[in-house]
Amino acid sequence: MNLRDLLSVGLVGLRTRKARAALSAVGISIGIATLVLVTTIPASSRQALAAQLSALGTNVLVVSSPVQLRPPVPLPRESTAMVRRIGPVTEVQAVGKTPARITRSDHSDPAEVTGVTVQASDLGLLSAVRGHVRSGRFLDAATERFPTVVLGAVAASRLGVPDLARQPAPQVYIGGSWFTVIGVLDPLPLHPELDRSALVGWAAAQAFPGFDGHPSLLYVQAAESAVEDVRSILPRTANPERPDAVQVTKPSEVLAAKRATDTAFSALLLGLAGVALLVGGVGVANTMVISVLERRSEIGLRRALGATRGHIRSQFLTEAVALSGLGGGLGLLLGIGASAAYVLRQQWPLVLQPETLAGGLAGALLIGAAAGVYPSVRASRLTPTEALAL
Repeated sequence: MNLRDLLSVGLVGLRTRKARAALSAVGISIGIATLVLVTTIPASSRQALAAQLSALGTNVLVVSSPVQLRPPVPLPRESTAMVRRIGPVTEVQAVGKTPARITRSDHSDPAEVTGVTVQASDLGLLSAVRGHVRSGRFLDAATERFPTVVLGAVAASRLGVPDLARQPAPQVYIGGSWFTVIGVLDPLPLHPELDRSALVGWAAAQAFPGFDGHPSLLYVQAAESAVEDVRSILPRTANPERPDAVQVTKPSEVLAAKRATDTAFSALLLGLAGVALLVGGVGVANTMVISVLERRSEIGLRRALGATRGHIRSQFLTEAVALSGLGGGLGLLLGIGASAAYVLRQQWPLVLQPETLAGGLAGALLIGAAAGVYPSVRASRLTPTEALAL
């Protein structure tokens, strides 16, 4: 038989038993739809998260001296300039922790703990960490030498300075002097230490007793393709004499645990998709066996008219594959539709993986072929007299 005749004969069972064919295809379609969902939704979520984190600055490396070192080993004063000479590094900005205490006023209890750290800041800090001023402005060349301060989001809340809408500008008490608040920052999810900081200019910080002028943190922005390479040489560059006293962290390291969780969750759902496909394959096999039993007279008549065993096998195997292909195609449509609805509601990009879609459909066809082998062989073994006698 040519392909046209084979399809015409093989699809007879589907055309004459539409309800049964539809119910049998449901099992396969559920498995394929699940497969599409468990691959598309995590991929879309990861891409959306990656875009958000890239906007926040996942290519920013934070250089510091480990706090557990005794005695402490501060970063050299020239570390910023040395790190800036690394080729893939695009920006380096520093902050320096001061011993100054900050309170709401000069009448506050000296024992009051605000949890806010006073830090000297480079003028380009916001650019390095991709931060934004929520209200007011950041330090500049005109204000860095004067008693002015910019508060992180958490620091502003703790000091009772939510914004700068009111006039005159609020003041806080730092190291025995009044400082005018000129800006409040938006939250920095990847840099919570800055959320809890009060930032002053380096020149103004020199007036605080006990401040040595050493940077405590360097925010190093590098080309994303070279982040790991830059990270490997930062300790020797930032402190050539004591590279062991330099700690380099990457804000996006917290994603490693999330990715591991996503992988485990996806593996579980893929397992469920596999079970659904298996159940669907059993349903197809059961349908085909029943179809052979119901159509024995048809098989006998075809054999009597000259159909060979190969023709009979091909007929029922084609029917099984077509049934699974129908379920697979329906499953793809359902999976893509459900995935699109979900990711659009979450405002994520829709990430469809062509290899997964093609693999799911191919898997459905293979399951159909496997499920149709026994029924087709059984049908082909019926002799014309045996089939027509029943």
